[in-house]
Amino acid sequence: MLSMKTFTRAALPVALALGLSACATNTFKADVSRFAVPLPAPQGQTFAVVAEDPKLAGGLEFATYANAVAAELTQLGYAQAASPDSADMLVRFDYRVDGGRERVRTSPGVGGYGAFGPWGRWGGWGGGFGAWGYGFNDPFFGGPDVRSYTIYTSGVDVKIDRRADGQRLFEGKAEAVSRSNRLPRLVPNLVDALFTDFPGNSGETVRITIRDDEKTVRPTD
Repeated sequence: MLSMKTFTRAALPVALALGLSACATNTFKADVSRFAVPLPAPQGQTFAVVAEDPKLAGGLEFATYANAVAAELTQLGYAQAASPDSADMLVRFDYRVDGGRERVRTSPGVGGYGAFGPWGRWGGWGGGFGAWGYGFNDPFFGGPDVRSYTIYTSGVDVKIDRRADGQRLFEGKAEAVSRSNRLPRLVPNLVDALFTDFPGNSGETVRITIRDDEKTVRPTD
């Protein structure tokens, strides 16, 4: 039978692993689809970000997200116009998040030992038959973990038209599935993903992974 001290030493690496997992680098994944005509190299052409949905026009929330789009375009070499009437390009922008749907997930016990810990179904501290024994369906290392949670699908859409004749120059959208429905957190990441490697290859859908320290781009399956 293991002593409490021995158990503590055995459990510590698992607890540390859980803690490190919780502190892992934050990631955000979005599927990005883009369609574009050959765009001229940015040479100071002006743009204005406008709301695709008229109900959003003039809102402070929309203005916050529109500023994120404008910052991306400015970084590419375009210039923000004083007003839509004086812009070379109109950038039509929209964003959304759905009402969510429930997902149920079942996972085995902690640490890769299945549902019963590293000493098998009946072994472990407390002889395996105690009310709370390491390796016997206990609340920390116990049996299958069944969880129900809500996931949300969020997205942004960007359409760029030449104002003079209305010709469509670019269409793009980014979508993500996450456990958050907070637009102030989601929209900036979606915009970042949409403008990664802008304008991209027309007709291609790629998965953009945004990490705290890097980005990766790969074709979707």
